[in-house]
Amino acid sequence: LAKDKAIVELLPQGDLVYPLSQHIGAPAKPVVAKGDHVLKGQKIAEAGGFVSAPIYASVSGTVKAIEPRVNPTGSKVNSIIIANDGQYEEVEYPQPKPLSELTKEEILNIIGEAGVVGMGGAGFPTHVKLAPKDPSKIEYILVNGAECEPYITSDYRRMIEEPEKVVKGLQVILTLFDSAKGYICIEDNKPDCIAKMKELVKDIDRIEVKEMMTKYPQGGERTLIYAATGREINSTMLPADVGCVVDNVETVISVYKAVILGRPVNSRVVTVTGDGIKEPKNLLVLAGTDMSELVDAAGGLKAKIAKAISGGPMMGFALYDLHVPCTKTT
Repeated sequence: LAKDKAIVELLPQGDLVYPLSQHIGAPAKPVVAKGDHVLKGQKIAEAGGFVSAPIYASVSGTVKAIEPRVNPTGSKVNSIIIANDGQYEEVEYPQPKPLSELTKEEILNIIGEAGVVGMGGAGFPTHVKLAPKDPSKIEYILVNGAECEPYITSDYRRMIEEPEKVVKGLQVILTLFDSAKGYICIEDNKPDCIAKMKELVKDIDRIEVKEMMTKYPQGGERTLIYAATGREINSTMLPADVGCVVDNVETVISVYKAVILGRPVNSRVVTVTGDGIKEPKNLLVLAGTDMSELVDAAGGLKAKIAKAISGGPMMGFALYDLHVPCTKTT
């Protein structure tokens, strides 16, 4: 339904809510207090441990409170609430060093510091995933462009509209693994995407496009690894055990933004779709935006809907209230 809808930027209307747990691992720790004035791109919470990720403001404004708020899964999570002043004043970002001058350790630190996590829904901190015990054993970096959940088209739109960011993000990741090849894995129901990506990578040594069969759950990590490399993983193993690292399209773009542009994660593309939505859309959403505003931006709900789901129809969870914040994994 939303496949041909180009990405549109959505600016939030109300307060922004930033849950301190938007990732697997320890919650982030606030570095701001009630009453503080913050700028867009300012760090408002730091990583609370090695497996954790910092959180950045997506607007400028004032910290109204730090208190428990309901997150999309229905649990109360300590959150930072910012009153948007509508000015979008941004911090001055430091000029990033060229990729060729960065050490592997510096690249990992930049990715961790930017708050990059698995944005396909899992939310695992990316700097941890990209630092396996033995990097020399990693042979394949798979970019998961399968988008196996029905209805969702956000990764597809990213690959159609900004394919070079996906390629550049993959090139950044490949600099961490000397003997790895990069595969951009796309399901065969997206021929336009496959053609575009193939054209972009045809002269790049270590990257190729893998055409995948369209089936569910092709985008599941284990399924994808088997389909792309023929390697099997049992339930006790991690992808690194068979020489693979898998990252979703939005995550790879976030790596590009962090390392090449010096920008933290504070926005993402979200598909608002389904038979119950008047105008399905792909929206570039600032983190912390109330989900009800996304529904309004897509024309609102039709008269009778069965349920609202955050995530895909197969793996998502039903919402009892649309007043929950969008997070890095929405």
